[in-house]
Amino acid sequence: MALIVQKYGGSSVATPERIKAVAKRALETHKKGNNVVVVLSAMGGETDELISLANQITKAPDPREMDVLLAVGEQKIVALFSMAIKEMGGNARSYLAHQVRILTDPDHGKARIAEIDAEKVCCDLRKDTIAVIAGFQGQDPAGDITTLGRGGSDTTAVAVASAIEADFCEIYTDVAGVFTADPRICSNARKLKKISYDEMLEMASLGAKVLHIRSVEFAKKYNI
Repeated sequence: MALIVQKYGGSSVATPERIKAVAKRALETHKKGNNVVVVLSAMGGETDELISLANQITKAPDPREMDVLLAVGEQKIVALFSMAIKEMGGNARSYLAHQVRILTDPDHGKARIAEIDAEKVCCDLRKDTIAVIAGFQGQDPAGDITTLGRGGSDTTAVAVASAIEADFCEIYTDVAGVFTADPRICSNARKLKKISYDEMLEMASLGAKVLHIRSVEFAKKYNI
């Protein structure tokens, strides 16, 4: 038995059909005897739609209110995903950041995770339940919603994996892996079998969109 954190990006859960497919994958992992925690990004395109809505109201959205708005996407997907798991006969429970107690600094739009209280998640695992956590969001010391920046769900997943001492943190996306270059641009890009933390940090810092740079920093610090 392993303790596994699975993170799925927005393109993986962009439609009801994809949500069901991903829920089936998570449930199959669980049925093999593993404990499973799932971290989700908002459905594909949803965050951009919310940003567009805000820009139709004001050219300079208030950062605090913007975080309240953007957190809606992840709240929506964790509920739908949990419903899908239950429809398939599994047990699941959704959590927002304040429920898991993902504590961050108050830097709205680019907050950094300071601490995670994972007791509720661990309690679910003991009850043979899949915990489904909203990525990308946190709570600052004042109790306000914060967000971690675009791609921040990767960081949520790695931080949660560290907090619960998971055996693996798996990041699922719509590409086959990490390549030497963007395969959609460079036809001779090669998929890498493995990559060091420092190499991935360098790629992320130079603009590679495979992993959120803070997620790699977290993974290196806590050996995830």
